[in-house]
Amino acid sequence: MLRKCLDCIDPYCPGKPIDEVKRELGLDEVYKLASNENPLGPPESAVEAMRTAAGKVSLYPDANAYELRMALAKKHGVEPEEIVFGDGSNELLKLLSLIFLNPGDEIIIPQPSFGEYVRTATLCGAKAKAIPLNENYGVDLPSMVAAIGSKTKMIYICNPNNPTGTVVDKKLLKQMMHRMGDLIVVLDEAYFEFVQDENSPDGVAFFKEFPNVVALRTFSKAYGLAGLRVGYGICHADIACALNKAREPFNVNSMAQVAAVAALNDQEYLKKSVEYNTIEREFLYTELKKRGFQVVPSEANFLLVDVVREAKEVFCGLLKKGIIVRSAEIFDYPTKIRVSVGLHKENEAFLQGLQEFMDL
Repeated sequence: MLRKCLDCIDPYCPGKPIDEVKRELGLDEVYKLASNENPLGPPESAVEAMRTAAGKVSLYPDANAYELRMALAKKHGVEPEEIVFGDGSNELLKLLSLIFLNPGDEIIIPQPSFGEYVRTATLCGAKAKAIPLNENYGVDLPSMVAAIGSKTKMIYICNPNNPTGTVVDKKLLKQMMHRMGDLIVVLDEAYFEFVQDENSPDGVAFFKEFPNVVALRTFSKAYGLAGLRVGYGICHADIACALNKAREPFNVNSMAQVAAVAALNDQEYLKKSVEYNTIEREFLYTELKKRGFQVVPSEANFLLVDVVREAKEVFCGLLKKGIIVRSAEIFDYPTKIRVSVGLHKENEAFLQGLQEFMDL
């Protein structure tokens, strides 16, 4: 009795939790560098806001997230009704599929990229046309445009792309947008705050010029609130209205809302977070190159590393040392791993553990 589309979907496989690895392997210390989480932890301002709000959790949250909505509208220079919230930006990806895709429709995605694009489209009976990355591991915009057909409804651009960390060029993207017509272009910018490349586009700015753009952002990465699941989209008011029809009520809980407002106002934390990531990302990149590994230059908070050997083997070897990374086998890179930027001691432990394993 199950829908046939489920036959094409594998459940999402998250990075292994720290406590699970400790239990399974009997380790006292484990470093998780698999899920692109913020190693600095949440902003203290957000923690304090949640302490203050804890006494009101018997009440339903503000279904319209008024305080957070107004704060984001001011920050981005958009109208409040052009913002829609999700239980993480993942939920917004699902909602976009629900409001736009009918069985037989088509989306165009980079390959490899974030797997939720395919999963959510498949649940709606749509198909995904995957366009391979270019020789520099970047999203191939010209080929994506060339792939547009009569059934194409949406195009997804993950920028920076996951798992490569590469960004697209804003001039090239603007040229592409002039050829899109009414197609929906989703700019998934989960790692936007970490980007240092000035040639990379700003999805909000593109939305202001092109009403068919949907820009997705999250508080999970640079703002250090992954466990609270707060994502938001900025889009045309008509699209936002349709998304609100499809979303669940009270989808962003009250603690998440107050924490997100506090984090958004804590510019000192954000600056520290971005600066720390830039420094440690460069440290990891440089040290891995010194050791002879091929590393994709990244604008995100992770690196894609070719370890030459089977990725799953390296993953298991590092796991035994208490270091959790992500095997890129799931991205069709059988000899690559993705490693998140961690605290300096965690990055050093990863480098040492990787070298020890490779020397075996």
